[in-house]
Amino acid sequence: MVQKYQSPVRVYKFPFEMVMAAYEKRFPTCPLIPVFLGSEVLSESASADGSTHVIERSCKLSVDAPRLLKKIAGVECVFFIQKNTLSWRDRTLLIEAHNETFASRVTVLETCSYSVHPDNESWTCFEQCASLDIKSFFGFENTVEKIAMKQYTANIKRGKEVIEYYLSELMSEGITEIPRWVPPAERSSPSKAASPPAAPSCCPAARAELRLDLPAADSASRDASCSLGTSEPSTPDADKLDADYIERYLGRLTPMQESCLIQLRGWLQETHKVKSETGEWKAEKIPKDEHILRFLRARDFHIEKAKEMLCQSLTWRKQFQVDYILETWKPPSGLEEYYAGGWHHHDREGRPLYVLRLGQMDTKGLVKALGEEALLRQVLSINEEGQKRCEENTKIFGRPITSWTCLVDLEGLNMRHLWRPGVKALLRIIEVVEANYPETLGRLLIVRAPRVFPVLWTLVSPFINENTRQKFLVYSGNNYQGSGGLIDYIDKEIIPDFLGGDCLCQVPEGGQVPKSYYLTEELENLDHIRLWAETIYQSAQIMIEIVESSSVITWDFDILKGDMVFNIFHSKRTPQAVKREVSSSVPAVNNEQLIDRSWVLGVDYSIVESPLTCREGESIQGSHITRWPGIYILQWRACGPTHARVDEVLSSLQGSAPKCKVMYYTEVLASHDFRGSMTSLESCHSRFSQISVTTTSSSQSQDGSLISR
Repeated sequence: MVQKYQSPVRVYKFPFEMVMAAYEKRFPTCPLIPVFLGSEVLSESASADGSTHVIERSCKLSVDAPRLLKKIAGVECVFFIQKNTLSWRDRTLLIEAHNETFASRVTVLETCSYSVHPDNESWTCFEQCASLDIKSFFGFENTVEKIAMKQYTANIKRGKEVIEYYLSELMSEGITEIPRWVPPAERSSPSKAASPPAAPSCCPAARAELRLDLPAADSASRDASCSLGTSEPSTPDADKLDADYIERYLGRLTPMQESCLIQLRGWLQETHKVKSETGEWKAEKIPKDEHILRFLRARDFHIEKAKEMLCQSLTWRKQFQVDYILETWKPPSGLEEYYAGGWHHHDREGRPLYVLRLGQMDTKGLVKALGEEALLRQVLSINEEGQKRCEENTKIFGRPITSWTCLVDLEGLNMRHLWRPGVKALLRIIEVVEANYPETLGRLLIVRAPRVFPVLWTLVSPFINENTRQKFLVYSGNNYQGSGGLIDYIDKEIIPDFLGGDCLCQVPEGGQVPKSYYLTEELENLDHIRLWAETIYQSAQIMIEIVESSSVITWDFDILKGDMVFNIFHSKRTPQAVKREVSSSVPAVNNEQLIDRSWVLGVDYSIVESPLTCREGESIQGSHITRWPGIYILQWRACGPTHARVDEVLSSLQGSAPKCKVMYYTEVLASHDFRGSMTSLESCHSRFSQISVTTTSSSQSQDGSLISR
């Protein structure tokens, strides 16, 4: 495999001629670069007008490799051929190098260039790219590749330090400016009689002649403009990255990490192009550099893996218009009131701080009242807002901030938070966030973790990336107080009041979601199903096919209005669903008669669980271990109130059926996957909303139904 390297643009805040003078000081040898043992000029030529100078050298480099490998290869050093083409007219230097040693086994190509900064002609830009292709090397190909890349990258940034060292040396000698090259025709003109020499010379004697005696004020100002200190980074080209920009806004990266970022960014620019009205190809808007860098970090800077992950995420974002979610998403009033989470200042490192009072949230009520789609969109908007806040804090604190901190308070967490559909919805949200917002979580602080927390952690941890799991800090009881606790990560004046701090936190307190908020459909005006006795009430049914005995049918439902009877039936015959003529607004599952009127109880089908009468407002969870394969039917059937009023009886006789509301969820687990009501959640994924379906794998378990709507 060919290894490639592409440097960012490195800017020297000195004129091109000064940089060239510093560059020439590296030859014939350079003590500042121990690996560079020396060089010999092979050929040299110049154009008639002196505008172009070409020199070819043989450079001798030491090899930092195991002694055994050197002995097998039979070399202590390697030779490279370097060709430099200097154009004083264009103010450019092109450096091309290739290996002479082991040329038949290894191919090393390097191209470097110095040029004038496009926005400031007093500055000089440097770029570098290289490739390594090891065809064969005595069976040590991988070892040689690692050694070569390690040694090459170790000397990349050293090169800039060397140039800056020689620039400082020139200035200490009094050389602060070198005249530019002037064409011979202009030099011979009378008006140009006082012009400087034709071409700047880089030999010591010539440099001494080029020293300028500048006035004190001018000298001071020039020294300031040529200072080696840093200032606001300037990108020389919109399509290129400046090294100072990377360090200022993205953080310190190794040379290879910089190269991976530049290569992936360049690939996006090439592939995301559209044809304009004039027929020209123009680059589309690509993700921000910090966003690209997150995907590289998530895949350990493996370009191909990061490219695949990023492309899938970009497709997902475009399909569901996630880029506009902050402008288009308006949280429902119930979500704003009962979702106990919000942004709260920043941590000690300047990361935005998000506070989530999970223990105070009614997760079951939120899912039933708002639906999984709304909760997912809320989480996505939080992540988009987090990225926006990171950019703002980067500018405020003057250092790269690319992730945020999350503070989770688990006080109040109990078994009701382990409601199966709610936990499965959480797992799906985690899966979507991991796939599309990698490396955005800088630290997760979990406080007041109760005894039930290990159960929840066992369920969700397999779905969290290993790099993310290492950022979790868990405190039980009051361990978060004092040294080693929150104070190590959050300033004392920012710790929320509900955790004993002095800062008033505006995050909603959560609480139980009223059942009147629940999303439901009304069961009314449907033909009754005569399963045992005459009734004017409607039932809802679900058919589940069981292939293996000892499978487990689980259910979770709420009776929101009216009283109902819940039954489970088994049949060896497959029902032929009969559609009934009803309003189009009624759910399809309630619009089918699964048990034929001709079937006989005890012959064609049987009751496998005793009928369960459920009163309005009750929440029911349960499971049934099947004894036989075949068809199982779950039925919710409205029943009359215990003490019916006269007007209700008269209304029923006139054919107007009362309304009943039920919300239900069922799931089938294989017997070997059912290991208790909590850990059985590990065996499956719930079918989720349309927005997340493109980022998840297929379900591992059979879902009988989702929430009825």
